[in-house]
Amino acid sequence: MPLSNSFQNHRYSRLPNHSRSQCSEDSDDGSGGACLDSVPLMMCGDSFEMDESDRLVRERRRRAKAASNLWRLLSLRWAGFCSSCWRRLFSLCCRQKELQARTIHIGLGSKANTENKYAKNVVRNQKYSIITFIPMVLFEQFKIFLNLYFLVMALTQIFPDLRTGYLYTYWGPLGFVIFVTMCREAVDDYRRYLRDKEANSQKYKRLTKEGVIQVPSSDIQVGHLIILEKDQRVPADMILLKTSEADGGCFIRTDQLDGETDWKLRLSVQNTHRLPSNEDILGITANVFAEKPQQAIHSFIGTYTRSDLDCSVEDSLSIENTMWANTVVASGTALGVVIYTGGETRAVMNTSQPSSKMGLLDMEINTLTKLLFSAVFILSLVMMILKGFGGPWYRYFMRFIVLFSYVIPISLRVNLDMGKAFYSWVIQRDKHIPGTTVRSTTIPEELGRITYLLSDKTGTLTQNEMIFKRLHLGTVSFTSETMDEVQSHLRTSYTIGSTSSATPTRSTGPVRRNVTTRVTEAVRAIALCHNVTPVFESMPASSNTSSPTRNDDTEADQQLKQSVSYQASSPDEIALVTWAESVHLTLVKRTLDSITLKTPTGNQATYTILQIFPFTSESKRMGIILRDEAGEITFYLKGADVVMQSIVQYNDWLEEECGNMAREGLRTLVVAKKILSEDQYQEFESRYQQAKISIQERNSKMQAVIEGLERDMELLCLTGVEDRLQDAVRPTLEMLRNAGIRVWMLTGDKLETAICIAKSSKLVSRLQDIHVFQTVTDRGEAHLELNSLRRKNEAALIITGDSLQVCLKYYEHEFVELACQCPAVVVCRCSPTQKADIVNLLKTHTGKRTCAVGDGGNDVSMIQAADAGIGIVGKEGKQASLAADFSILQFSHIGRLMLVHGRNSYKRSAALSQFVIHRGLIITTMQAVFCSVFYFVSIALFPGFLTVGYATVYTMYPVFSLVLDKDVSADIALTYPELYKDLTKGRSLSFKTFFLWVLISIYQGGIIMYGALLLFEAEFIHVVSITFTSLILTELLMVGLNVRNWHYLMIVAQVFSFGIYIASLAVLRDYFDPQFLQTWDFVWKVLVITSISCIPLYVLKYLRKKFSPPVYSKLTP
Repeated sequence: MPLSNSFQNHRYSRLPNHSRSQCSEDSDDGSGGACLDSVPLMMCGDSFEMDESDRLVRERRRRAKAASNLWRLLSLRWAGFCSSCWRRLFSLCCRQKELQARTIHIGLGSKANTENKYAKNVVRNQKYSIITFIPMVLFEQFKIFLNLYFLVMALTQIFPDLRTGYLYTYWGPLGFVIFVTMCREAVDDYRRYLRDKEANSQKYKRLTKEGVIQVPSSDIQVGHLIILEKDQRVPADMILLKTSEADGGCFIRTDQLDGETDWKLRLSVQNTHRLPSNEDILGITANVFAEKPQQAIHSFIGTYTRSDLDCSVEDSLSIENTMWANTVVASGTALGVVIYTGGETRAVMNTSQPSSKMGLLDMEINTLTKLLFSAVFILSLVMMILKGFGGPWYRYFMRFIVLFSYVIPISLRVNLDMGKAFYSWVIQRDKHIPGTTVRSTTIPEELGRITYLLSDKTGTLTQNEMIFKRLHLGTVSFTSETMDEVQSHLRTSYTIGSTSSATPTRSTGPVRRNVTTRVTEAVRAIALCHNVTPVFESMPASSNTSSPTRNDDTEADQQLKQSVSYQASSPDEIALVTWAESVHLTLVKRTLDSITLKTPTGNQATYTILQIFPFTSESKRMGIILRDEAGEITFYLKGADVVMQSIVQYNDWLEEECGNMAREGLRTLVVAKKILSEDQYQEFESRYQQAKISIQERNSKMQAVIEGLERDMELLCLTGVEDRLQDAVRPTLEMLRNAGIRVWMLTGDKLETAICIAKSSKLVSRLQDIHVFQTVTDRGEAHLELNSLRRKNEAALIITGDSLQVCLKYYEHEFVELACQCPAVVVCRCSPTQKADIVNLLKTHTGKRTCAVGDGGNDVSMIQAADAGIGIVGKEGKQASLAADFSILQFSHIGRLMLVHGRNSYKRSAALSQFVIHRGLIITTMQAVFCSVFYFVSIALFPGFLTVGYATVYTMYPVFSLVLDKDVSADIALTYPELYKDLTKGRSLSFKTFFLWVLISIYQGGIIMYGALLLFEAEFIHVVSITFTSLILTELLMVGLNVRNWHYLMIVAQVFSFGIYIASLAVLRDYFDPQFLQTWDFVWKVLVITSISCIPLYVLKYLRKKFSPPVYSKLTP
C-alpha cells in the first residue's frame, strides 16, 4: 500500500461514523480531498507531524480556497443583480398607478380628456378569472394542512414500493373533495359575474354633439356629460353642472355611501346652470380641476374655470357641488361631468376586497391535524427504531406513515362540508326567521362563537321612520292622542283673525297669554324653522278622468292634484313639518328667499328669508331670520337642550321634561324665538357680512356675531320625535347582552342622534353612566381623555370617528383595552373604512370572534372584515345583504340565528369532527398493534376496499346523523341566553376533549385487536372477520353513546348501516369466510370484544350524568 494511501486511511479511521460515510460517498465522486479539508489537523488521541509534502498540499488548497471564495462572491453578486432586476420588473408590471389631481375639460376642449388614461368605469366583485381560477382554488385548498397532508399521502401511492393499497382509496376521496369545492367556488363566482354584468350594463344618457345617446355604465369615461333622471343611480363621481330646478339645487340620497337616509342638497355650478339649455354647455370652453382621488366622502376641493368670456370666470367647488357614485338622484333631473371612474370613485375606495373566511372551528381542526401528523411521525419512528434500520429503512418508514395516515381521515373534510351545507339548509327553512338566506356555507359555526357584535344604526336598529310624539309648552303637554286639540287651537286662532296678534308685543316684562296663542306660536315656529323643501308630483289619473289639467287652475288647485314629498338633510325636520301639515299648517312652497305656508283657513302666508344658520355638530342648533307680510322680523332658533338651556329665558321645567322625554327614547328639540327691530337686524347684518368676508378665523367670527343674537330668547316649546326602532330590538339587545356578547354601534350619524338611539334601544341602560369622549386633535388631548375614561367604571363610551382616529394613531393598545372594558361602545360620524378598521382592530387585539350587522352599501366593508357578516334587507337596498355571509329581514332575527342555530352548528360540528377523528384513531391503533405483534411488518391489516367501506357505507350515515343532535331545545336556548357564554370558551372542541377521545380510541382499538389475537385459533382471515365486525359494532354503539336527543333518522341510519354490513358479509367472500361467520364462535367472540370496548364507557356516562350533570339538564322553557 502506498504511503499516501496509508496516511489517508489513518486519518479516515479517526472520523465519526456519519462523517466516514459522507467521506466514502465523496471519495466515490473523486472529492476525497475536499472531505479531508473539513477535518482538523490535530485529532484527539494520536497525533502526527506534518511533512514538507503536506505543506505543499496546504498551499495548493489555500490557493484553491481563495479561488473558491472569489467564485462564491461573484456568484452572490450575480444572483443579487438578477433578483434586483426581477423585483424591478415585477414592480413595473404590478405596481398600482399613482393617483394624481386632474383637469377635466368641458365643451370645446373636451377632446383633451382622452389624452389621459383613467380607470375604467366597471364594477368587478369576482374573486377569480378564467386563468387564475384553478391555481387560486387549489392554493386556497392546499394551504390547509389537512388537504396538503392527503395530497402528499396520495402522491406516495404512485410509487410501487410505497403503495399499501389501491390508488382509488387515496385519490378518490381527495379528488371528490377538491371537485366539490371547485364546483361551489365556480357557482359563487359566476353569480358574482352575473351581478357585475347587470350593474355594468345599466344604460345612461350621455350628452354629445350628435345629441343624447344611450351608453352602458361600463363605457362612461372621465369628461363625459351624463344626464341623470330621478331615482337613477349615479354611475361615477361627478360635478353637478345643471339641474331642472330653477335655483340649481338637486337632492340626492346617500344611504348606500354613508348610511344616512337624509337627503342631501347639492348645488350646480352657477355659471353653467345659467346657460339656456344643456346643449349650450357643449359650446363653451371651460375646465374643472379636481383633487386626486381619495377616500374622504365628506370633503372635496376643486375649481371651475371658464376661459371663453372677456373676463375669465373662476368658482371654487366643494362637496356641495359633487355627486358621488352609488348615490341616487332624489328629485328632478341633473347634468354632470364625470371626474372619477371605476376604482378611483369614493364608493370603491371605501370598499375593501372580499376575502375567503375560515371559521375558528376549521382552524382548530387544522391545528389538531398537525398534532395528529406529529403523532403519526413519532409512531412511525418508534416502529422503525424497534424494527431496526437495516435494509431500505426509509422505504419502511414511509410505508408506516402511509399505513397510519388513516388517523387523519379524508372523510373529515367531506363530513364537515356536508354538515355545514345541512346547517345552512336548516337556517333557511326556519319559520321563525323567514327570509333568511345563507350566502356563505363555510362558516355557520361562527355564529356560535361571537363575542363582539358591531351594528349599524340607521336601518339596522331603526326603521328610518321619524314620528312626532309630543309637544310640551311648559304648563300643558300634547301627545299623539291629543293632537286634535292642537288642531282646534290653530283653527280657532286663525279663524278669529288672531294671526297678527299671535305674536305678542314686545315689553320689558313677561306677557301672559292663553293656551291658544301659545300653541299657535309654537306650531308656527315649527313650520318655519327648518331647511325643508316641498316637492309636488303629479298623481296618476283615475280611469274616469281623461281631461288634462286646466291651465287656468290656481297654484293651490294644481297642488291639490299633486302628491307632496318633503326633502331635507335631517329626518327630524321632515317629521316636524309633516306633523305641522297634519294640524293644517302646511308648507306649500319654498325658494331660496321665501317660505309659504297654508293656514287652516285655506289662506297662504309668505315669509321672506333674511338669514339661515344651518345645523352643525359644533353649534348643535339651527336658526332662521324671517320677515312676515306685516314687516315684523322674527329670529327662530331650535336645537339640543344642552345648548338651548343657556340661551332661553329662565324657566323651571325644561331640564326636567327633557330628561323625561329622553327616558322614553324621544329625540328632543327646544324651540325659541326673538322679535327683532329693524335697527337691530341692520346692525346684525352689517357685523355678519364683515365676518363673512374676513380671511382669518371666518367661522369663529361668524359664530360670535350669531351668538350676539342668541340671548334672552323666548322659550316656545319642547318637541319629542321618535326614531322608530325595528321590531323587538330592545329584547334582542337585552338577550345578546345576557349571552355575554358586547354590542358596539358604529354609525355615520350625528353624536346626539347616536346617543338618543343608544338610550331608546336600551343599548345603554337607564341607570348606566355615559362617557362622551371629547373631540381630540393631538396626542396630548388624547392622553387626557383616555385618563378620564380610565377613571370611569362601567360607563358606556360615546366617541366620534375623528377622535377615534387620533387615539388609534398614538394609543392604539391603550384605547382598545379601555374600550373593551366598557359595557357598550358607540362610534358616531364613522366612515365605511373606519368601520372595517374597528372590526380588524378587535380581531387583532382581542383574538375574539366578531360579527358585523348592517343594511347599506356603507356597511359592506365592515361586513366583509368581520368573522361573520350579517346583512339586513331594508330600505337602503340589498348591497349589504348580497355581500354578507347571512342575510336577514330584521335585527330581531339575530337572536335566534346566533343563540339557536349558532349553538347547534358549533356543537354539532365539534361532535362530528371529534367522532370522525375517533373513527380514524381507532383503526390506526389496531394497525399499530397488528404491526407490533407481527414483528413490525409494514402491511395493511384490512384490504383497501374494507378500509374505504369502513369510512363510507358502513359508518357514514350514523356518524353524519350527529348533525341532527342538539343538547338543548330552541326555547331553552332563547329563555336562558347565558348558556351561550360557554360556547365562546370553545370547550366543545379543545385539547382536553381531543386527548379524551385519543384515550378512548387507544383503549377500544387495543381491546379489539388484542382480544381478537387472544381468541385467534385458525386462519388469519378469521382475525379480520372478528376485528372488523367488532369495529363496525363499536362505532355504531359509540354514536348512540354520544347522542343526547334521538331523532328518528338517527335510528334509521343505525339500522340501515348495520343491514348493509350484514349484506356485505355474504357478498365479500374474498374478505370474509362465510362458514366461519355462521358459527357461534364468531358471534360470541364479537359480542365479548364489543362489550368490553363499549360497556365501561356507557357506565362512565351514566355515572357522570348522575353525579355531575350539565347545567342545562334541569332547565325548562
